[in-house]
Amino acid sequence: MSPARRELEFAITLDRNLAWAHADAGFLKVLLGRAEEADADLTRATRLSPRDPGLDRWYALLGIADLFLGRLESALDRLRKSVGINPKVAMPYFFLAAALALSGRAGEAQEARNAGLRLDPNFTVARFRNERRSENPTFLAQRERIYEGLSLAGVPEGK
Repeated sequence: MSPARRELEFAITLDRNLAWAHADAGFLKVLLGRAEEADADLTRATRLSPRDPGLDRWYALLGIADLFLGRLESALDRLRKSVGINPKVAMPYFFLAAALALSGRAGEAQEARNAGLRLDPNFTVARFRNERRSENPTFLAQRERIYEGLSLAGVPEGK
């Protein structure tokens, strides 16, 4: 067990209502290639703190986990919630664009892409590829779906 996971489990043991610990545990599971296990932790965080300043990130992570697992309709719902809560963050728009493109909704994907590019005009698929937060083989394989969706949505490839 990783030190981070051990610390998160200890934090949750000390306070089962600590929303951020549950959210971080969900994020860690995504990074460890266990996206299917992230839903319970992230959903618990959203229930424990439904007005939390991190709520937009938690919904984005839920959407990313769904994208990794090919659950596109759920990903769309959660990513739309994320951008609805905080429309000033670029990344959820790019994930939403990927999910929309993978769902065959090209027009909506372009709208989401454009919204993301207005907030972060230098975003490219290449830059996103280089910002990996994990070298876990399952995580990396699942992340390929996002690259595909970003490309389908017309996000600039970059170098």
